[in-house]
Amino acid sequence: MKKSTKLGIIIAGLIIGVIASVLVLFGNPTNMGFCIACFVRDTTGALKLHGAAPVQYIRPEIIGIVLGSLIMAVGSKEFKARGGSSPLTRFVLGFFVMVGCLMFLGCPFRMIIRLAGGDFNAILGLVGFVLGVLVGVFFLKKGFSLKRSYKQSVFEGAAMPVIQVVLLILLVAAPAVLMFSEEGPGSKHAAVAISLVAGLIVGALAQKTRLCMAGGFRDVVLFKDARLISGFIAIFVGCLASNLILNAVTENTFFKTGFAEQAIAHTDGLWNLLGMLLVGFACILLGGCPLRQLVLTGEGNSDSALTVIGLVAGAAFCHNFGLASSAEGPTANGKIAVIIGIIVVAIIASCNTFNKKNA
Repeated sequence: MKKSTKLGIIIAGLIIGVIASVLVLFGNPTNMGFCIACFVRDTTGALKLHGAAPVQYIRPEIIGIVLGSLIMAVGSKEFKARGGSSPLTRFVLGFFVMVGCLMFLGCPFRMIIRLAGGDFNAILGLVGFVLGVLVGVFFLKKGFSLKRSYKQSVFEGAAMPVIQVVLLILLVAAPAVLMFSEEGPGSKHAAVAISLVAGLIVGALAQKTRLCMAGGFRDVVLFKDARLISGFIAIFVGCLASNLILNAVTENTFFKTGFAEQAIAHTDGLWNLLGMLLVGFACILLGGCPLRQLVLTGEGNSDSALTVIGLVAGAAFCHNFGLASSAEGPTANGKIAVIIGIIVVAIIASCNTFNKKNA
């Protein structure tokens, strides 16, 4: 597989950063122009899998990422239906990635977008994410593995992209069967066509460049390779520049520095840090952040598809049982869930690192 050049990754990152900012201009929530965890959560609500009224809407961006990746993978002959690498473990890891994301209120992608919007709370999230990555890298160095994957039928590889097409049809042709927010983040969105095109572009670029936040830090630590992380630095730069320009030429607030009164965020630094520590740790074991999992799903990876289903289950569970944070801060249930998540992920890491030597 030909590796993307650093310049190509930087250009892709700049484009994605601008897209994330411009989506807010067209209607997406402030500092949430693009967030994999939040958008999966909203889609989960639209399908009536949770009853949190403010966060229910099928996000075309998620559909676009999977289909954009699919189109690029097919065009470059990289679509390969594969799976069978510890699928249930991946589901559990995906579940706890969402628990961590909804403690912080954002995925690694949104963490960068929040930083580009001046949200200092995301600094502690970034610290926690890096710490989680470092813990995961420790296990990688010791031999962690979820075993190999196997060639599967095209049906297995195409199942999740087909589901995305069905969701798009429901959104456009049968919205009455879905639940849509009348207020809150779920009620704020760009037009379907704009969101879909944005997702297609991001999915295609991420597939081509292998963009991955967790993988970027992993590669820096393990291989001294900064190519992937340069893409996320570029996302920050592109989004920041767009925010500053839009802040100057519109009446909306795209950039506001500080901790307090940030859009869809809370100021509890410890739990922002621990939530993203859980995310970083689990993403390293999975081999990619939520964005990367969606892209791999488009490439035909059924293990990543199960990880995405784990994200969906995590979103439903968090909102049905009071685990998700809000602007007021984390909940007691959410704090317990994050601690349990860190313990469970550590057990998974240990069992697939040390015990296998005796198998």
